[in-house]
Amino acid sequence: MGKAKKTRKFAVAKKIISPKDARIKSNQKEQQAKQQQLAKKEKPRHVDQAISALFFQYNTQLGPPYHILVDTNFINFSIRNKMDIVRSMMDCLLAKCIPCITDCVMGELEKLGSKYKVALRLAQDPRFERIPCGCKGCYADDCLVKNVTQWRCFIVATCDKELRGRIRKIPGVPCMYISSHRYTVERMPEAFGAPR
Repeated sequence: MGKAKKTRKFAVAKKIISPKDARIKSNQKEQQAKQQQLAKKEKPRHVDQAISALFFQYNTQLGPPYHILVDTNFINFSIRNKMDIVRSMMDCLLAKCIPCITDCVMGELEKLGSKYKVALRLAQDPRFERIPCGCKGCYADDCLVKNVTQWRCFIVATCDKELRGRIRKIPGVPCMYISSHRYTVERMPEAFGAPR
C-alpha cells in the first residue's frame, strides 16, 4: 500500500486572538477601570457638614481673647522687624491676644538650629500657649491648616504667601501677616487697629 498523499491546505491563516478578547491585559485593565468608575458612581457622596458658627463668611466663634496660631516665619519676621509679638498683636486687634504654637511649629524651630535660637527662646515664652497636635513629624503648614479646619476659633499668623492662599480657601478663618512694619489682619471686620 502506498503512502497517503497529504495535500496542502490552501489560503489558511493562523488563528489569532481578537483584539477585544478578555484575555488581553490592556482589555482587563480597561474593564477594571470601568468597574471602579461604576462603583464610585454608586457610592454615596461625602458632603462636609456646614459649620454652625458661620454667619455667611463671618465667624461668630472669634472674639476676645483672640487665639492666634503662629507660624515659624512669622516669628522670624517679627524678630527681624524688632516687634514684640504679643504687644503688636494687641495693637492690631485692640483686644487681648493669646499666641499659640503647635508641636510641629516648635519642632520646625528646633530643627532650624542655632541660627534661629532667639526665635526658639521667644516661642518658649510662658505667654505663648502650646497646642498639642496628633500628627507625628508632619509639615508645619499642613498641621496649621488641619487645626484651623478642625477648630474654627483661631486666627493664623503667617508671612508665607502659599499658606495664606490655602487659608483663604477655608471660610471664616482670618489671616494675620506683617506689612510695612505692622501686623495686619485680612478677612476680619472687627480688627480696628489693623491698617487698611
